[in-house]
Amino acid sequence: MTLSNALQQAWYRPTSWSLCLLPLSWLFRLVAMLRRFYRQRLSPSPALPVPVIVVGNISVGGTGKTPLLASLVDHFIKLGYRPGVISRGYGGDHGDNPMLVTSESTAEQVGDEPLLLACHCPVVVCKDRYQAGLFLLEHTDCDLIMSDDGLQHYRLPRDIELVVVDGERGFGNRHCLPAGPLREPVTRLEEVDFVLVNGSESTDHKDNQDVFQLLPIALRHLKSGTVISPQQWQGGKRVHAVAGIGNPQRFARSLKTLGLEPILHPLPDHHVFTGEELSFDDDLPVIITAKDAVKCAQFGLDNLWVLDVTAVLSSDLLSRLAKRVATLKKSN
Repeated sequence: MTLSNALQQAWYRPTSWSLCLLPLSWLFRLVAMLRRFYRQRLSPSPALPVPVIVVGNISVGGTGKTPLLASLVDHFIKLGYRPGVISRGYGGDHGDNPMLVTSESTAEQVGDEPLLLACHCPVVVCKDRYQAGLFLLEHTDCDLIMSDDGLQHYRLPRDIELVVVDGERGFGNRHCLPAGPLREPVTRLEEVDFVLVNGSESTDHKDNQDVFQLLPIALRHLKSGTVISPQQWQGGKRVHAVAGIGNPQRFARSLKTLGLEPILHPLPDHHVFTGEELSFDDDLPVIITAKDAVKCAQFGLDNLWVLDVTAVLSSDLLSRLAKRVATLKKSN
């Protein structure tokens, strides 16, 4: 077990050795508070001319944010908006300048999540999300900006803050990095506009919660592009489940809900695949996530499948969010 994995396991225990790092957590909180004060009060960026929604989280690790963002983008497209996404492009080697994700882009250039989101709308990656927003408005006709993560990127002015929470893991020991999994204290949720809990209601924070579900919708053969419903699966129950995401266990549980018996092979989030991770000494099918699939098509494996999921949100939540955006658009 690596130190990183051991630390993450310690975060989700009531008491553990990670509490020895509390002095560093207090320093982390102080620096974060000062940085936020400087960016928002002393040196704020000019507001962008279209509504800006930040979809982020206060904890590290997977929360289902990317499929949720894709569903929100699709919803606003149906309402007649022209949304665009800005992202840091984590894991991509795109330098310091904004870059528009295109059909020729690779995960090595722009990161895996931007490639996945670019199937839904225009996406611009840049370490400076404010510059990414300006670039997006200059090179597309977007009338709504959605930031993939960036809740703590206070250089980016925002109109709506939407925080995604893992309903199963919650906030662990509720301490900030490195003693716990939090980027900001739980009290930060009192300031945001929407708290969306993935899977089930979080017992850590009861106010202003909405629950959404990630539902498997299809199995896709990566090499041929053939798409089947989960009910049409004939590959046998035992499968290899390979996942380079923030919460691989959630991926395994999704496969179990389909009646499969996954052999889980967890990898670090944003893992760079070589192809060896997908080869095993048997003929069992291999199933990966959609986020990993954008990095694995090049291998051309015959037994490689992708589990496609969608985020299902309540009509009440979507209505409230749409009303907020409509009000912002009128004022702009």
